[in-house]
Amino acid sequence: MATRTACIAANWKMYKTVGEAVEFVRKLREKIETFDDREVVIAPPFTSLYALKDLVKGAGISLAGQNCHWEEKGAFTGEISPVMLKDVGCSYTIVGHSERRQYFGENDEDINKKLKALIKVGIKPIFCIGEKLEEREAGKTFDVVKTQLDGGLKDLDSVDIAKMVVAYEPVWAIGTGKTASPEQAQEVHAFIREHLSMLTNKNVANEVRILYGGSVKPSNVDSLMSEPDIDGALVGGASLEVDSFLRIIRFEA
Repeated sequence: MATRTACIAANWKMYKTVGEAVEFVRKLREKIETFDDREVVIAPPFTSLYALKDLVKGAGISLAGQNCHWEEKGAFTGEISPVMLKDVGCSYTIVGHSERRQYFGENDEDINKKLKALIKVGIKPIFCIGEKLEEREAGKTFDVVKTQLDGGLKDLDSVDIAKMVVAYEPVWAIGTGKTASPEQAQEVHAFIREHLSMLTNKNVANEVRILYGGSVKPSNVDSLMSEPDIDGALVGGASLEVDSFLRIIRFEA
């Protein structure tokens, strides 16, 4: 991982009011150090993005959206465009999270359009992929991951893919307390990197950061981050408390 800067990203999902989000970031700013070898990203609910825009400046924290629409504007009630996310200070946006796939019916075609739209406006996508429990138990993990990569990255060239972050999140480990072992996660991360090299080339595949997401917490982050192809974490529940998230940011690999 010599040339890849680690990324620790907090996905707050549908938690925290604006006041709670501001209080969290103020406390985090007081305690966080400046790191040369890792990046910190926070994806709050849309309602908090504007309030956090100036607060994260100078703190080494980047903002992310949790989702987006693929059109720049239009009659899409309840949706948020990449242009709007850029305008409110987002450097990243999560795309294809398993909860979006599971509860809102997002498919690889939708995700592909969102990835292209984000890249067009200069936002780095955090592109999520991962298998369900029944798929893992049936030995289909690699097939599912390959299908999601191929579908999501369709018609994107090496230059575009190099701008992304990929997040492997086994669905069976999200919010369940179960975590893929470091060895299980590394096996899939290595497969993802190898498949990316086939879709692009080895140089691009070695540049792309691959995060692990799925019940990451202070007690397991060090062992996960010690694996050669795990370049960071997409953190859910453990990112909602300042001290817990700080410990994950301060991982020791």
